[in-house]
Amino acid sequence: MLHADKKTAIIQQFQQKEGDTGSPEVQVALLTERITYLTEHFRTHAKDHHSRRGLLKMVSSRRRLLDYLKKTNLDRYRKVVAALNLRK
Repeated sequence: MLHADKKTAIIQQFQQKEGDTGSPEVQVALLTERITYLTEHFRTHAKDHHSRRGLLKMVSSRRRLLDYLKKTNLDRYRKVVAALNLRK
């Protein structure tokens, strides 16, 4: 789980304007942080299949958001991918 202060920091880094919590950039950044946390979780809890299903849903949701961002605004897409150090 994300701590409130870490979540706030991520939102402030990726928000487009003040109070923005729903833009694709913010959603992708939050999903990436949760995906990273769960990936580390599975290193010690390999048989946690219920959480693995949630991880797969998060990964596909992030992929859809990135595809949408790429289709609508390529510059914003490139900025998010570079900031999060994601590879395609």
